[in-house]
Amino acid sequence: MIRTVCVFCGSSDSVHPDYLDGARQMGRLLARRGLRLVYGGGRTGLMGALANGALEAGGEVIGVIIPSMNTEALAHAGLTRLEVEPTMHARKVRMHELSDAFVALPGGYGTLDELFETITWAQIGSHEKPIGLLNLRRYYDPLLAALDHAVAEGFIFPEHRQALCWDTDPNRLLEALFHHRPPREAVKRWMRKDT
Repeated sequence: MIRTVCVFCGSSDSVHPDYLDGARQMGRLLARRGLRLVYGGGRTGLMGALANGALEAGGEVIGVIIPSMNTEALAHAGLTRLEVEPTMHARKVRMHELSDAFVALPGGYGTLDELFETITWAQIGSHEKPIGLLNLRRYYDPLLAALDHAVAEGFIFPEHRQALCWDTDPNRLLEALFHHRPPREAVKRWMRKDT
């Protein structure tokens, strides 16, 4: 059952307004559906818009941040709770512990790192939580094409590729997450013990 959704997204303010609007809509949608939001704790960019959207709609928002980012300029001061973890790795582990599903909105290196670590953990069977991309402004089209290429070249099982759902609409994406079925047979093939 999904009660808490972790959202990875960018913190840059220098982006198209549609990205910020989409993040705010995602936050509102989570709150209106009674889902708790876990995210990186920032107040800028898509992070801030996401959190503000959820808070404006009466949602519960938990931020997880590291000490160097826990500053007045970067950290969101109005969250339900802000947790401070000592390292980026500990931060990602804590976000994973708190969450039942994961969504990546557009972002840069940090967002991609969080997304791919979460996918990798699913690929090796460390969790069966659903993972999705909200493909605002078709931002993730090149990435999805690269993943399809990796499948065609034999580096990713088709089942693992299909387990990463995506949509341009947040409502449809949430529905896909709720109907997620983990690729258990692909995990068994990937982690086979015979030679």
